[in-house]
Amino acid sequence: MKRLVLVLLVSVGLSACDGAAAPLTGTSLPASTTAAAPTPSPTPNLPAGVVCQWARVRSVTDGDTIRVDFEAGPANQPVRYIGMDTPETVKPDTPVQPFGPEASRENARLVDGKRLCLERDVSERDRYDRLLRYVWLSDGTMVNEALVLAGLATVDTFPPDVKYVERFIAAQHVAREAGRGMWANP
Repeated sequence: MKRLVLVLLVSVGLSACDGAAAPLTGTSLPASTTAAAPTPSPTPNLPAGVVCQWARVRSVTDGDTIRVDFEAGPANQPVRYIGMDTPETVKPDTPVQPFGPEASRENARLVDGKRLCLERDVSERDRYDRLLRYVWLSDGTMVNEALVLAGLATVDTFPPDVKYVERFIAAQHVAREAGRGMWANP
């Protein structure tokens, strides 16, 4: 709202000064130094406002991490899914955790070899130098949310990257109530 008021004030001010304001064409995001510049999604199945960096999956590391080749940028980049966490399967000095292999298999089933829309929130990378992204399939499925809904991931957010936290919490509630994955009764 503040931005709209500011834009209107600037437009009115410009109109008063020279008789015409430049048309507004939307906002631009700074290009990432490590990946292709984001472009609005041409895919009608994605929610409005999703800005994509298009990439193809090179490999699946585990339930919440993949490696991608950007269509217009660097190759072999690690990507960590934002807002959720899956049980460990490849972390050094950590045993394979229950439901870790299932989460890895489901992640691979969803994304392996596919073209994905990678959406940034606020942070670019995590402390392990992995890109932080929401991962969308062309059919509009958000992979992060799908893994939580399947009971193979739990909500795990780190502000300021909280754009979809409400969706993740709702998905976890549904998974828990339905007894899916790690929420299944023994």
